[in-house]
Amino acid sequence: MKTIFLGVEGMALEHLIAIARNSAQVQLTADAEKQIQKSRHLIERWVQEERRIYGITTGFGALSDVSISRADTRRLQKNILMSHAAGVGRPFDEETVRAILALRIKDLARGHSGIHLSTVQQLVALLNWGVSPFIPEKGSVGASGDLAPLAHLALVLIGRGEAFYKGQRLTGRQALNKCGLKPLQLEAGEGLALVNGTQVMTAIGGLAVYDAGRLAKLTDIAAAMSLEVLMGSRMEFDPKIHEVRPHPGQAAAADNMARITQNSEIITSHKDCVRVQDAYTLRCSPQVHGATRDAIRYCRDVIETEMNSSTNNPLIFADSEAFLLGGNFHGQPVALAMDFLGIAVAELADISERRIERLVNPMLSGLPAFLVDDGGLNSGFMLVQYTAAALVSENKVLCHPASIDSIPTSANKEDHVSMGTISARKCREIVSNTEDVIAIELLSAAQALDLFTNLKPGEGTLAAYQVIRKTVPHLEKDRILSSDIAAVKALMRSGKIVNAVEKQVGALQ
Repeated sequence: MKTIFLGVEGMALEHLIAIARNSAQVQLTADAEKQIQKSRHLIERWVQEERRIYGITTGFGALSDVSISRADTRRLQKNILMSHAAGVGRPFDEETVRAILALRIKDLARGHSGIHLSTVQQLVALLNWGVSPFIPEKGSVGASGDLAPLAHLALVLIGRGEAFYKGQRLTGRQALNKCGLKPLQLEAGEGLALVNGTQVMTAIGGLAVYDAGRLAKLTDIAAAMSLEVLMGSRMEFDPKIHEVRPHPGQAAAADNMARITQNSEIITSHKDCVRVQDAYTLRCSPQVHGATRDAIRYCRDVIETEMNSSTNNPLIFADSEAFLLGGNFHGQPVALAMDFLGIAVAELADISERRIERLVNPMLSGLPAFLVDDGGLNSGFMLVQYTAAALVSENKVLCHPASIDSIPTSANKEDHVSMGTISARKCREIVSNTEDVIAIELLSAAQALDLFTNLKPGEGTLAAYQVIRKTVPHLEKDRILSSDIAAVKALMRSGKIVNAVEKQVGALQ
């Protein structure tokens, strides 16, 4: 099984996906262990010297003016985990929790938190054993980081809270016992180090931005398929158009769709028709898809920067024997990126739903109504367009930015917060909704392609069609379509459609 080393730098989004979804194991680098120990030794010396340091020898937030005696420091660490574990709602799924754990370890591995090495090693053990702490989805305002959800995660380290292990929901102590681990006794500053950070919003955002990148390719495939059966033109993919408006995403989308439709007998068959130009949903697809592709690239950069950042407070700089109080826990960079990504991905669903309408509407397509024979007796693909419309409308509601809101917390000490975890959760839902819409377009385009029995489609279009037809048969008469949509969505997520297309036309951008 693959092992990913977590240290000061160098974590890529693909590493996060491997840990979250492919059960990759993690290990601290030797340099990370050294940095963690150097910072911890400094904390222990400062505690002995009875220095006044926020969250280590003082209370938290609005209670930062309250000094904590050396005798009470252990109690303080347990108290912060219990008092801050105030989340509500459904628990995060296992892949999200694994991503959160990995990013929490990664942040601590940078050596600026002052935590014990053994505490970080216990987090590594939980991840590698497959223990998923019970973390409610709701309760974070995105500064000081993701306090409530990270407190629920950290409770398991001390044998409290709950966790899932091999399908069982257990107490924290039971979960530790299953792995041969013992509850930790946290020392000065460790409670704050465990809960102070942006790892929940970053984990959700990382999974969402990765899925959005995959979805961008699938949207190009779906649009190319629709263009063929709607008797569209390849002229809009001409590189000269995109060279004079050089947005990189636009050029990439046009290049993808040009290659997907290459050698299409369907398109060649009507090159001399009377239509002057295509509707915007076809003709402007490179511009629309491309703008989303550029947004995804930007958001990925933000997420990967955050993945390789230190987001604690205070920050310990062992080499200079200093600590600094700041605001790296504030989730504004991630919050803005996730709101932006949600809006960008929603546009893929918007334009796709309009192509679906063109496919099922005989006045726009010239094809049988709702892509089925015996219309009236059969409703065919009528209702899948309803579903796409509903998802697009839901996305519009979800696109309201969470990052523009702020409600002061901690007696107005924390008087501006990011709501970044809400932004990330909304974005994740938008991506999932958009996957369903693109699945409907692929399903509809494959059904329409069945009507062109004597003409060969483009090389990429044919490859996608063949993958879909291996799983979902042609619709001869009405059947339950929700399972067909789910089957195509599963194909999309498995990578089989993209892989088949890329095998024929080369790697898509």
